Amino acid sequence: MFDRRYLRKIPVGKNNFRPPPKVESSVVRIEPRNPPPPINFQEWDGLVRICFSRKNKTLGAAFKFTKILELLEKNYKTSCSLKSVPIPPDFDVKTKVAELLQKNEYDKKRARTMDIDDFLALLNCFNTEGFHFT
Repeated sequence: MFDRRYLRKIPVGKNNFRPPPKVESSVVRIEPRNPPPPINFQEWDGLVRICFSRKNKTLGAAFKFTKILELLEKNYKTSCSLKSVPIPPDFDVKTKVAELLQKNEYDKKRARTMDIDDFLALLNCFNTEGFHFT
């Protein structure tokens, strides 16, 4: 979905840099796909930033930070009020997020091992449950 078309343009030798690196380089041209994928890029950015804030932690641990839970709770309540959806009286964001991650088997995954499709599916899971990252 996020595939880009890229064209190799100009090889750049390591002798063109000071000090010379131990690798060869190239100048490439990257063109984004047209039309762009149908997602909210601000939400995508918010999710990916949270996941990669500690890339070696599991997602279950990454989504236990107080600031992240406060953000998700605020956004959840805003989303519910905009859609006129009642918030359950026993609503606990920490429990809800943990259940969502466990139900979809993301609680033990690490951001560094996930691919783009995993992140898209995770974003969809959160959005389906009413959690947003903007």
